[in-house]
Amino acid sequence: MVSLNRVVMNKSSAAWLKELPLHTMELAEISGKWGRRLEAKSYERFKYPDHDICLGPFRDKTGRARQFDLILANQVWEHLDRPFAALCHVHDMLRAGGYFWIAVPFYLPFHAAPHDCSRWSARGLKNLLIEAGFPEARIRAEDWGNRAAAARNLEPDWPPVYDPATDDLTHDPAFPICSWALAQKPE
Repeated sequence: MVSLNRVVMNKSSAAWLKELPLHTMELAEISGKWGRRLEAKSYERFKYPDHDICLGPFRDKTGRARQFDLILANQVWEHLDRPFAALCHVHDMLRAGGYFWIAVPFYLPFHAAPHDCSRWSARGLKNLLIEAGFPEARIRAEDWGNRAAAARNLEPDWPPVYDPATDDLTHDPAFPICSWALAQKPE
């Protein structure tokens, strides 16, 4: 079962990530498990509460920030108390030329896990990435949503399960449901 809220995001993001040389990349993921399906050189997951990206970069045994070629964060940033600080820590954990992929909700019900703090449009997400040190020219950001999906998000059985026979995936910029971005750290 796939959430209606993630169908377009999943397809778009998968296409972006397939453009990268994943088989040569060391990949880390913050909390989620979306990256398990990618064929990377290595994969490591940092799950909250054992690892809190708001408190600093994940460190090796010598105390140095761990370094990765690609870091993923799927539906995590809305739960962070310090999203800008966390983004700066991610920037520190990327090797030169490394990538950060992030996906966040915009129009979804409150869902504390353990907290629910923020929402971003594609433009807002891009601005946040720029402020954390990613060059604007190296950021791709999109969002997706429509009125029908927005209405389905108000139903008691949330999140709505995608039904290809009845769910319209036509994008309506006035009703963004989720946003995502891929940013590259300068070399």
